[in-house]
Amino acid sequence: MRSLKITSVIGGLVLAAGALFTAHPAAADGPTGPTPPAEFSTDWHDPVTAAPPVATPGTRTCEVTLAATRFRDFTPYRGSYAPPKECGTGARWNKVVLRLDGQVKGRQYDRLGYLTLGGVEILRTSTPEPSPDGISWSVEKDVTRYRDTLSRPQPVEMLIGNVVNETYTGVIDVRVTLTFHAAEGRVKPAAGTPDRVVPLTGATLTTPRNTERVLAEVYATGSGGGCEEFWYLTVPDAAPYSCKATDGPYREVRISVDGKLAGIAAPFPHVWTGGWSNPFLWYVTPAPRAFDVQPITYDLTPFAALLNDGAAHRVEVSVAGVPAGQSGWSIPTNVLLWQDEGSEVVTGGLDRHEPGTPRNSAVYTAGSPDVLETTGGDTLTVAGHLNTSHGRVATTVTRTVDHRSTHRWGADENPDALTARWTDDETVTVGRTATHTRRTYTMDGEIAVDGANRLRTELTVGDRAAVDVVRNGKRLSWSRLDDTYTGDASFTLGVPRDQRHAVGTGTERYRLYGSAGCYDRSLTSVQGTVTEDLRRC
Repeated sequence: MRSLKITSVIGGLVLAAGALFTAHPAAADGPTGPTPPAEFSTDWHDPVTAAPPVATPGTRTCEVTLAATRFRDFTPYRGSYAPPKECGTGARWNKVVLRLDGQVKGRQYDRLGYLTLGGVEILRTSTPEPSPDGISWSVEKDVTRYRDTLSRPQPVEMLIGNVVNETYTGVIDVRVTLTFHAAEGRVKPAAGTPDRVVPLTGATLTTPRNTERVLAEVYATGSGGGCEEFWYLTVPDAAPYSCKATDGPYREVRISVDGKLAGIAAPFPHVWTGGWSNPFLWYVTPAPRAFDVQPITYDLTPFAALLNDGAAHRVEVSVAGVPAGQSGWSIPTNVLLWQDEGSEVVTGGLDRHEPGTPRNSAVYTAGSPDVLETTGGDTLTVAGHLNTSHGRVATTVTRTVDHRSTHRWGADENPDALTARWTDDETVTVGRTATHTRRTYTMDGEIAVDGANRLRTELTVGDRAAVDVVRNGKRLSWSRLDDTYTGDASFTLGVPRDQRHAVGTGTERYRLYGSAGCYDRSLTSVQGTVTEDLRRC
């Protein structure tokens, strides 16, 4: 977060480019854990989150190394991949898990990175900031949905852009593997994965003519060290704040087909591990999704009949609200396609296309503090039908996004505070089955510097989702996710590291429950020491 003209820092302003995250934490000692030090030292607990590990079937496995390299600059790693012969073909895999193991020590900013296979982005991640003595961490991600890509030899490209010099000494050492879990015995092959995965490398897409389902996934991140990295704090030109955007902080990630709006979404307000001017918040536990940059998913099936004509169609992704000509967003996109094996050509039509009128109001009120009140939102309904080998299938997608925030700042942007809430409400109806997903993202925090030049950051970030699947009025399944981080950290500005006298506490609780079961874990750290690791399910 760029806050405070007097510091003009985000803790990690120089980011490079942006899975389920795990690590190797030592267990807490007893019910309350070890006694933490009075302040941060030169070493602390390896990064860890409360998120669950990827579930695996316990069958025979095969491992392939995708990359093993050290990142010092902006030179991508390039290699090659071949699927393992020992675990059968893609049709015989139950689960494929990607794992990144990393190490870094010294001084370094947070960095964003990606990994592609045959041009398909299968991982977008960021890094923790290291201790002088060094840290290690790992990232796990279920990549089974990329079975089509993984089934063939592919070129590999990976980059975690980095700068190493006399000041920033941290070289990022990583190894990335894929573990294939075989389908054998009572363990069945993975079901429901797409038949093809196509990277949207340009602005055009040509689909197989028998396509019956189309999803697009966009790894959208505001990044690069400019103001779009913390887009939720930007203000209109009339307001006296250091980060400007013509229409204020409202952002909307859109996808279009042949110039026609096909999907809308609220972007997630990522906070990287130097964010909100205070890396001491994130040394042990990152904010939600900081190491798991999850893609926005759009159901484009209502457009499948139009795409199935054998011609190239224009498919474009954009971020509404970004000032004209301003960079700062990364939006790599994959298109996931399912094919009707019983048809050579699937016909149909787009039956409804009802875009709403976008709302965006950013009202600035001068005072002490200055205040910017923002409300914004949009709606879109699209519907189409397909004539498949198993009958006529109608798909309707309705999506509503909403943004409400209050930004308050004092003289010289001290203090600087934000309270914000984003909702993304989507219903996809296929035949008589409706899947309703309501996503809610929240942010509530403040940065202030006192008379002793102590910078303090207090921040809560929430990632919530409610999913219900209903058929003919009967609920078939449901789930609820609540991943909430709360932190409070302070340190002395403008002094050598050993004189900062930094202190900080952080708590993350990850709850996932529903018809499939329950997972509930809480982590608390104090001055870099994990003092509580509590599991409730």
